[in-house]
Amino acid sequence: MRLQTIFGLIIVTAAVSACGQNRGAAPNPNSLATGGNSEEQELNDPNRSTIWDVFDTANAEQVTNVNRYLWTASLDVLNFLPIQEVDPFTGVIVTGYGTPPGGGRQYRATVHISDPALAARSLSVSLQTSGGAPVSAATARAVEDAILSRARQLRIADNKF
Repeated sequence: MRLQTIFGLIIVTAAVSACGQNRGAAPNPNSLATGGNSEEQELNDPNRSTIWDVFDTANAEQVTNVNRYLWTASLDVLNFLPIQEVDPFTGVIVTGYGTPPGGGRQYRATVHISDPALAARSLSVSLQTSGGAPVSAATARAVEDAILSRARQLRIADNKF
C-alpha cells in the first residue's frame, strides 16, 4: 500500500514538473523582432499539437446519429441497386446503377439520413439516371415515401411505436 502511494506521488510530481520545462528557455529572436511574446505565439501556433487535441471535435469528421429504421428501410427498398459505399457514421448510402423491378430505366441513388428522428426531414434521397435524363420529383418523392413507410413498418414490428 505504501509503495503504491509513493509511486503515485512520483508520477504526479513528474507530470507537474513537465508542465513548466520550457519556462527558462532563451527568447525566440523572431519574436523580439516582431515585438510579440514567444509564449503567446507558441499558444496561437496553428501547427501546435497537445494531448488535448485528441478530444478536439472541431476538426473531427461529422458524425450523425442515424435512425436505424430509416437506415434498414433504405437498404430494403433499394435492394435492387448494387451498394457502392455505406457510412453508418455520417448516414450516407451510395448505390450503383440498377433497374427497378418492372422498370426499364436504370437509376442510381444517394441516401442521406441526417437525424435520429423517424421523420421525413431526416431523409434525403437523390436519384440519377444512367442516360443523364432528369428524374421527376414525383419519382424521388415515391422512393422517399416507400422508405418512410418501410421504416414505420419496421418500428411497429419492433413494438416501439
